[in-house]
Amino acid sequence: TGMVGQRFISLLENHPWFEVTTIAASPRSAGKTYEEAVGDRWKMDTPMPEKVKKIVVMNVNEVEKVASEVDFVFSAVDMTKEEIKKIEEDYAKTETPVVSNNSAHRWTPDVPMVVPEINPEHMKVIEFQKKRLGTTRGFVAVKPNCSIQSYAPVLTAWKEFEPYTPALHALLEFQPKVVVATTYQAISGAGKTFKDWPEMVGNIIPYIGGEEEKSEKEPLRIWGEIRDGVIVPATSPVITCQCIRVPVLNGHTAAVFVKFRKKPTKEQLIEKLVTFKGVPQELELPSAPKQFIQYLEEDNRPQIQLDVNYENGMGISVGRIREDSVYDWKFVGLSHNTVRGAAGGAVLCAELLKAQ
Repeated sequence: TGMVGQRFISLLENHPWFEVTTIAASPRSAGKTYEEAVGDRWKMDTPMPEKVKKIVVMNVNEVEKVASEVDFVFSAVDMTKEEIKKIEEDYAKTETPVVSNNSAHRWTPDVPMVVPEINPEHMKVIEFQKKRLGTTRGFVAVKPNCSIQSYAPVLTAWKEFEPYTPALHALLEFQPKVVVATTYQAISGAGKTFKDWPEMVGNIIPYIGGEEEKSEKEPLRIWGEIRDGVIVPATSPVITCQCIRVPVLNGHTAAVFVKFRKKPTKEQLIEKLVTFKGVPQELELPSAPKQFIQYLEEDNRPQIQLDVNYENGMGISVGRIREDSVYDWKFVGLSHNTVRGAAGGAVLCAELLKAQ
């Protein structure tokens, strides 16, 4: 019933593969129709899909009952971390796969945390997780924090430069080495609109609880590798981050400075961005952007107003790549925080899992 849940409902309307058959929420919403449970809190700019309005909301804690009605679950619940961890594993143990938008399982060593264009191979860790849970079909997979989507894909494209000799395969020539990022994050990332949060109008707040740590650490887990049945995070590049809440409804912008092992040219950097694609593009998954990252030449782009809905909110917009006097290069990135950064990213994960 919250903002990300509503975004799931909107994105799944007319989805070619998935159909919303069941909605479960907290006991206070249970027994009401979805329309009644949400009431005047519908936060999307498109109307509530007709198909879901009359679905009677079930109690999310009645795990067996809810699981018996569905093939798999999307999770976006407002509970404590421990409660989320438990309930997601409880659903998995009913042999129901769970694709989660929540942060609770992002550091569970055998739970894949995936941006499908970047680390689809991490889904292989599910086999080890099933052994731990004692399941044949049930598991939990998660997507990472919304704030990293505006720069982690860019850094990933730049990690792919050719090795400089075949013998030194591990020593990539132009790897990003040190990254300084400041993210300017929309209020929908807190599940709010301006109506809910009037004090954000004309204001910025230089603090978002837990966000800086996530922004610095989660990319390293995405770039990690599976060893002995768990995901071992990468150790570089070193990332330091500041996260600021700004008076914008949708769209997280990042201003990023990068030092490379060896400095590439601007042309090389742009070419790497616009040619970067992954498994979702190869498989033509329904929610996958055709062009994952676009580079905008204009000095005043990317802008929320013009670019946040690029590729239906599933693409990343980058601009202002320019030389820096302290680091090598700097750029500005933009992503849609509740589409690519939340529900849309989870839907794409589910499509990848189905395709695989």
